[in-house]
Amino acid sequence: MGSSKACMSTHLIAVLCLVAGARSAAAFNYADALDKAVLFFEAQRSGKLPPGQRVAWRADSALSDGNASNVDLVGGYYDAGDNVKFGLPMAFTVTMLSWSVVEFGGAMPGGQLANAEAAVRWGADYLLKAATATPGALYVQVADPYQDHRCWERPEDMDTPRAAYKVTSQSPGSDVAGETAAALAAASVVFRARDPAYSSKLLRAARQVFDFADRYRGSYSNSLSSVVCPFYCSYSGYQDELLWAATWLHLASSPSPSSQGMYMSYINSNGHNLGAEQDSYTVSWDDKRAATKVLLSKVLLQNRVEGLRTYKAHADKYICSLVPGAGGFQSQYTPGGLLFKEGDSNMEYVTSTAFLLLTYAKYLGSTGGAASCGSTAVTPSTLVSLAKKQVDYILGANPAGMSYMVGFGARYPRRVHHRGASMPSVRDHPGRIGCDEGFHYLHSSDPDRNVLVGAVVGGPDQSDSYSDNRDNYAQAEPSTYTNAPLVGALAFFAGPRTA
Repeated sequence: MGSSKACMSTHLIAVLCLVAGARSAAAFNYADALDKAVLFFEAQRSGKLPPGQRVAWRADSALSDGNASNVDLVGGYYDAGDNVKFGLPMAFTVTMLSWSVVEFGGAMPGGQLANAEAAVRWGADYLLKAATATPGALYVQVADPYQDHRCWERPEDMDTPRAAYKVTSQSPGSDVAGETAAALAAASVVFRARDPAYSSKLLRAARQVFDFADRYRGSYSNSLSSVVCPFYCSYSGYQDELLWAATWLHLASSPSPSSQGMYMSYINSNGHNLGAEQDSYTVSWDDKRAATKVLLSKVLLQNRVEGLRTYKAHADKYICSLVPGAGGFQSQYTPGGLLFKEGDSNMEYVTSTAFLLLTYAKYLGSTGGAASCGSTAVTPSTLVSLAKKQVDYILGANPAGMSYMVGFGARYPRRVHHRGASMPSVRDHPGRIGCDEGFHYLHSSDPDRNVLVGAVVGGPDQSDSYSDNRDNYAQAEPSTYTNAPLVGALAFFAGPRTA
């Protein structure tokens, strides 16, 4: 670039030059990938589909959810390839999708932003229902997963039990309630300017759910172990969700100084017991410790809240663990350069990590800062470069030459572990396909009947090998919480500027 001197004139210009430099070697159409990443959420919708539904092979489903408990729990998202509505990953999805829009929505063209906001609202509307349906309770799941997994059937054909499960003061679930509060608060920030009434409604509910989560402490893995474990057990405990929720409530309560002060006081008083000094190097639907530290670093860097400096130090440790050659590096990468955390659904860790690298780069760049990695200062440009490598790997810059986003590029997975995608649509096959009859499609080597556009699958193993086999759920299953942070990362690389 011929503007290196201009890039040094102000911190703001430096950030903009950083973004431009990252895009100068763009190998992919990130705007197209962003469109597809958001479209995936429409394929995951449960309930009565809206008139503008773009995924035409889906139809209405689960229209009686909640009836057995005399509540309305219609709507929300199926988290992955089955037909259960799991509250913990759904709430995390809404939080991360909201964070993506908050940080990088300004980089999205109007149509893309509207679709991303619609995806946030679809999930937030459901969480509002779950939070307000019954006083003193939060509904956290619909359907028995063991019964659901006995069948391979389209959402439109479901005939398995749709029991609704809740946490209460007697059967607490501070983890799922804390994440729900975080999701509602984060979504309220998304709609603060565009729909103030809706934003206020979300924020009121978030405060109530947080109070419930904090007052009646306990893990939903204990209260509802028979239906949430081992599927979405809260292995990290509930402390991280309480601190995460308080952080989002602090941000969502602006510009109300009294409310902001209340949540900052909570963070200062409870942070030590809720994991302020604990280091975690994986961010997921279960563990938000590192993500909370990154988010609180934003408050420190932009508002100079000195009491949060310990969070910046631990955020640095997380970031340093990811950067090869930096002091504190301890991550594993495949020979092809993909961050590798787990054998099952590894891409969920890749997308959340890429997003956090970019948000931290944004926060640091806006104040002229860097991550302190031992004797090395890691610059925002290094973080952007590392995030770009991960995003590009997903889109096809990998040893297999395969895009792990369905429908993007010329070569992508054709046998996704997903009921609706694998089977003929109701439009093409109006007759019901029974529970056992559906397994023919699961085990078939035929390509998916419906292309699940935008879905990011679990991805390759530690040797960059991928088996395009529907039975291999560890590699072939997509999820909403994989796509949610990727929306923000793609918006960063697609847009002309940071949000």
